[in-house]
Amino acid sequence: MLSENELRYTLALQRIPNLGDASAKKLIHVIGSAEGIFKEKKQHLLKIEGIGAHKLKELREAEFLDQAEEELRFLKTHGVSFSYFQDANYPTRLKHCLDGPILFFHKGNIDLQKKRIVSIVGTRNITTYGRSFCAQLIEELAPLQPVIVSGFAYGVDITAHKRAMDCGLQTIACLAHGFEQIYPKTHKKYIPKVEENGGFITEFWSSDAFDRTNFLKRNRIIAGISEATVVIESAEKGGSLVTADIANSYSREVFAVPGRTTDLQSQGCNNLIKSQQAHLLTQAGDLIYMLGWALETPVVKPQQTQLFLDLTDEENQVYQLLKKKEKEVLDLIALECKLPTHKVATLLLQLELKGVVRPLPGKIFEVI
Repeated sequence: MLSENELRYTLALQRIPNLGDASAKKLIHVIGSAEGIFKEKKQHLLKIEGIGAHKLKELREAEFLDQAEEELRFLKTHGVSFSYFQDANYPTRLKHCLDGPILFFHKGNIDLQKKRIVSIVGTRNITTYGRSFCAQLIEELAPLQPVIVSGFAYGVDITAHKRAMDCGLQTIACLAHGFEQIYPKTHKKYIPKVEENGGFITEFWSSDAFDRTNFLKRNRIIAGISEATVVIESAEKGGSLVTADIANSYSREVFAVPGRTTDLQSQGCNNLIKSQQAHLLTQAGDLIYMLGWALETPVVKPQQTQLFLDLTDEENQVYQLLKKKEKEVLDLIALECKLPTHKVATLLLQLELKGVVRPLPGKIFEVI
């Protein structure tokens, strides 16, 4: 954990124009600390590969340390926590992103080490179809307790946050401004509930106002912190497509919800799928299958034989096959039942929740 003095110098380093997070990390790795960078001779810093005079031009300006002192007071006064890229509480996946922030701030009750984190993004002009799909997707994922990340904006973002909270899931709102304001203002009413069920993160200082140029920096955190990014709806051009592109550059899974070719708010998603930049997503089972998710807690075997199981026809088809085989691989279950693999993945999850099937390593399932 950073000392208060080192935090002050790290804040100042974060404020240097033209430096960037990747260069700041390189300097810290070579010199050993943010304070050391400010006190090191400039000619020594210039010898570091990739660090030119342009990036260090304003390093000696005292105003950045003065600004850092003010921001430090704000953090302490308002109880704002922070995560430093070398600390244990920094999200594991974000550590693997070269341009991840050296420092970001958070408020609420966030577990940044959660393994299952999914970002859900999309248009601000969400349709009834998009709203319904988003709600159903999160409801179906809820038994696996993922963290739902989004940008707290209109449309898909706030729909995802609200549905996650309704399902008792942790949700993280990633902001494109500092904590002294909120955008959009109409979402201010959701702040207490979000902080209770997750929280807010931002790399922007308290005084940094909302600016559209901040979206790109915000979107890289949304993509970097997550195991997968889901695009619910998007026009042919939009910020959510940028987030998807960043997620792909980080080698993360990207999913897109298809729509009719005539729907303007589905053109972006259809193009992602058509260009193979995203997996087709029609239900939660698609994501569960592609990410290899399964319930971590084994289902307890019933004490008495269940004489009457409340199963749908398709659930019963899968159940009867497993009863006959005792255990089988997911793909072979789908083949023998003549059902799509993503559909069978969802059916197996439902059977698991009903206590009659359990997963084994290697995507193998058996009857309990």
